Amino acid sequence: MVPGQTPHQEEAAMSVTRFEPFRDPFRELDRLFSMAASGTRAPLSMPMDVYRGEDGSYHVEADLPGADPDSVEVTVEHGVLTIQAGRTPHYGDSEQVIAAERPQGSFTRQLSLGEGVDSENLTARYADGVLHVTLPASPKTQARRVEVTRAAGGSRVVPGSTAEQGEAPASSAGGGAG
Repeated sequence: MVPGQTPHQEEAAMSVTRFEPFRDPFRELDRLFSMAASGTRAPLSMPMDVYRGEDGSYHVEADLPGADPDSVEVTVEHGVLTIQAGRTPHYGDSEQVIAAERPQGSFTRQLSLGEGVDSENLTARYADGVLHVTLPASPKTQARRVEVTRAAGGSRVVPGSTAEQGEAPASSAGGGAG
């Protein structure tokens, strides 16, 4: 957790949703049965890590080995970060396939962005089969300290409040005069 931030703010910043509309349902069923039988977890077609840096920025690292670099697309629309990529086999229809275990086709991952992310200034780079997206923290949602000053008469006035400097709030007026 980032210092000065409540757990609620951290949770609201980003959520991950898996969305792969063209995944073969029979391959998915086979993968689930294999996982159940072996007790292991098969990797996702686009496994990723999402973490928060010390400066408050979010980092998304998605494994896309074998993906055509020209097929990698990163978009942000209506608070949703979408990563799309495609992987095509290097063998043709006329070749005899002995085993085809690597996922092929188009893959999509989506992340819902919260208010704490500056989606206008994100950066993305793709190298060595890994896509790295950096989403800076929004300056307006970063924690800041508000100075509390004391006005004449001992009452406190918080800058930006409705009480004017030097005026006593209505609730403190009317103490007993002796």
